[in-house]
Amino acid sequence: MQDVMLINYGFCTGCHSCEVSCRKEKGLPLDEWGIKVQQIGPEKLGGAWEFDYVPVPSRLCDLCSERRTAGSKALCELHCLANVIEVLPAEEAAKRMVELGSKTAVFVP
Repeated sequence: MQDVMLINYGFCTGCHSCEVSCRKEKGLPLDEWGIKVQQIGPEKLGGAWEFDYVPVPSRLCDLCSERRTAGSKALCELHCLANVIEVLPAEEAAKRMVELGSKTAVFVP
């Protein structure tokens, strides 16, 4: 069964807790990351202002497979202050995206 990361970025506050926890867990240097928060905007698109923070996983992200095998949450999910990151089975992702509405993204490692 394949797991994915679902990100409800419409509510991300840009706190970078996911970045910090991932970097510490993986022992990554400052020029590498497993997940990084990107700022989009502020800019006017289609007549409306767009300003979002989007957590973006990299190829180094394995969804904290060792932690999850041991029964714990992925650290980015655990430390996300806005609770916008979920690691769940791929089969549940589409249903969950419908529940959350717009501004959701799915990462498949």
